[in-house]
Amino acid sequence: MSDHAQPQETRKPRIAVVFGGRSSEHAISCVTAGSVLSAIDTDRYDVVPIGITHDGRWVLESADPERLAITSDKLPEVDATRATVALSSETHGSEIVVHEPSSVPRTLGEVDVVFPLLHGPWGEDGTIQGLLEMAGVRYVGAGVLSSAVGMDKHYMKVVLQAHGLPVLPYTVITPRDWETDRAACVEAVSSLGYPVFVKPARGGSSIGISKVHGPGRLDEAVEEARRHDPKVVVEASAEGGREVECGVLQGFGTNPPDTSVVAEIVVDPKHEFYDFAAKYLPEEQTELTVPADLPGEVTERIRQLAGECFEVLSCEGLARVDFFVLPDDRVVLNEINTMPGFTPSSMFPRMWAASGVGYPELVDRLLQLALHRDTGLR
Repeated sequence: MSDHAQPQETRKPRIAVVFGGRSSEHAISCVTAGSVLSAIDTDRYDVVPIGITHDGRWVLESADPERLAITSDKLPEVDATRATVALSSETHGSEIVVHEPSSVPRTLGEVDVVFPLLHGPWGEDGTIQGLLEMAGVRYVGAGVLSSAVGMDKHYMKVVLQAHGLPVLPYTVITPRDWETDRAACVEAVSSLGYPVFVKPARGGSSIGISKVHGPGRLDEAVEEARRHDPKVVVEASAEGGREVECGVLQGFGTNPPDTSVVAEIVVDPKHEFYDFAAKYLPEEQTELTVPADLPGEVTERIRQLAGECFEVLSCEGLARVDFFVLPDDRVVLNEINTMPGFTPSSMFPRMWAASGVGYPELVDRLLQLALHRDTGLR
């Protein structure tokens, strides 16, 4: 460097934490964001909390985790009265611009990474990922294709089966099928054998899911799922199966993905399955066993399949892969979550804590992965 050259001004990377959204998982996204906002090291990063309201408006939110917590009498939501924000593409990058009534728009500066803590459609399904790709902004987590496929239980199963990975038998009910040939839909479900699980194809947090023990309740269950998604997936029930999960983290550089210890979910018998209340309401008695008490070869099979699932779907950043261990110790994939629940008490961080990666370190690793990845086609 010459005697007259000046060192470039350095600044902390600016992280936009985006949460809320238009899906039925709005509240869970807020809870996740509260935990992540508490964990980000503000000595290393400049953090901007951005909420997306139920109607899709982006606002400058509070970073107060208490306001974003579930309480016994309410679920959190983004405050729609706050100032509107937008991402503005500039020649040197993308900036956050704040628009307030009766005020000149102001900028909060260039965004280095977006941490999209959105669950469900319009967030976890490739939509916001596509927006960020077009804006040339780095972000945490899976890209457009892997987000979309991971969100859609139908196409997720198609891709996993095509790669020889084990999934439960299933059938798909499209709006046209249900409206024009309901008898064929009922017959296809009956061929799976009851009981079955009826699910919105692109939902999460067990919202809209029903366990059906016979054809008499099928119409009601399909209509409930259709309230959340016009496309419905019906799966054979893994009767007697144990529900287990494994966390996956992208490796740095060309390293393969890392997998966590395996954990098991033991649901209170008053719940037929791991429904919304069992997952999130504080008074429920769901037991999360970390690590799961499984034979060593079964654990290794689960971790192997979790890593394969991550790579088959071209995931990035993180994912939680859910499995059933059947009574004969066969392992089948249930689903992948490309943006799993992320509070310290959620299964994904707990599995990684048991694997030696604490919550703040986990958040930092995801931010560093995003900061070091290319934008555009990868």
